[in-house]
Amino acid sequence: MVTGAGGMLGTELVGRLRARGADVVALDRAELDLLDPGAVREALARHRPEVIVNCAAWTAVDDAEADEDAALAVNGTAVAALADCDARLVQISTDYVFDGTATEPYAEDAPVAPVNAYGRTKLAGELAAKDGYIVRTAWLYGAHGPNFVRTMMRLAAERDTVEVVDDQLGQPTWTGDLAEQVIALGLSGAPPGVYHGTNGGRTSWYGLAREVFALLGLDPERVRPTSSEKFPRPAPRPAFSVLGHDRWAAAGLAPMRDWREALHAAWPGLSL
Repeated sequence: MVTGAGGMLGTELVGRLRARGADVVALDRAELDLLDPGAVREALARHRPEVIVNCAAWTAVDDAEADEDAALAVNGTAVAALADCDARLVQISTDYVFDGTATEPYAEDAPVAPVNAYGRTKLAGELAAKDGYIVRTAWLYGAHGPNFVRTMMRLAAERDTVEVVDDQLGQPTWTGDLAEQVIALGLSGAPPGVYHGTNGGRTSWYGLAREVFALLGLDPERVRPTSSEKFPRPAPRPAFSVLGHDRWAAAGLAPMRDWREALHAAWPGLSL
């Protein structure tokens, strides 16, 4: 069972599972209201899934600052209802559970300290799913839905230059790679716990934008670096979101490949 099946990751995951011949129940918000515990119980009883991958989330980071209770209902409370069954739960979480003050990659067991409402609500979801698999990801892009990479593709066609922040470091992560990693984890029989589902390496949003321009055959110098202070937003963002990947060894799985290699692999399927 995949919840949030209409989203960027959910769509990718469902497509890849079905391509493998898996029996998948794909549920989007219209088909399952995760805020209705009775509806969740009924869906679980009817479908009896062996594995649940919860891709459903309140992802509007800035809006969560204004309505944390609503975000918590989706990102935290609803997860508890999914966890209350015999299926293996894979809960998709976020780098935003960390405060971003580190200088080396965050280990899976590093202390959490979210700096915004979105991070706090996703941490609540982790606590609800503590007996299952928690896969933290970050800087997602893919073919399904809006994301930074596709925004840069659009701006490249509209503007002579673009300004992009250079003071936030992280790991751009392709939904295709993450979907494959989640599938492998679900089939692995690995011990439950926290796993970091991001592509390897590190860069800034500025560095990612330059790579996008290069792949478009455009001059990367059209991308100009700037600071986060120039683009104030309601929710503070962690300045350092690089995650470590040591836990995959416990699952007998290799970590995900470098972000540049993944972006090049994803490129033929990305479009506006």
